Amino acid sequence: MSDEEALARRLRDRDPEAWAGVYEECFPRVYRYVAARVRDRADAEDLAERVFLKALESCSSFKWKGAPVSAWLFQIARNQIIDHRRTDKSGRSLPLDEGIASDADGPEELVERSWEVRRAIEAVGQLTPAQRDVIELRFAGELSTAEVAGILGKTEGAVKVLQHSALAKLRKRLGSRGDDGRHD
Repeated sequence: MSDEEALARRLRDRDPEAWAGVYEECFPRVYRYVAARVRDRADAEDLAERVFLKALESCSSFKWKGAPVSAWLFQIARNQIIDHRRTDKSGRSLPLDEGIASDADGPEELVERSWEVRRAIEAVGQLTPAQRDVIELRFAGELSTAEVAGILGKTEGAVKVLQHSALAKLRKRLGSRGDDGRHD
């Protein structure tokens, strides 16, 4: 039995230690992914918490299929975001660059970083929905190609093609060049 399969069983059995470990390890990644999709801090926090509540509520019916537990959580997150978009009519939006400052940054650096983040968010927003899903899961969610493929129901090759074309579009739009730093 693999470590992931054993973890899945412990979660299904509602082992508090297993749940605490998964929450501690996965919450920051789930939150970043959700925040990239909803762009409102309060909604992102609420939705990320709902992901784990939904996972806990449905853990007895969870069937391990060889994918990491994190892939299951991100699928729940994706569904929560879709549900949220269907029902939310508030139009609220909070810039995600609010928390990127460091104590060492001066006013010029803060303005420049804020501008760069806004440009990047705008550029990602202009990708196709499939490309945007891949980029947000890979980079905001810090998932592997295999995990993204499992969540999106695509082959790893298809995910790599989507990632490559999305990054090429982003480089062109943002005027940057270089490697994406992800090879797996």
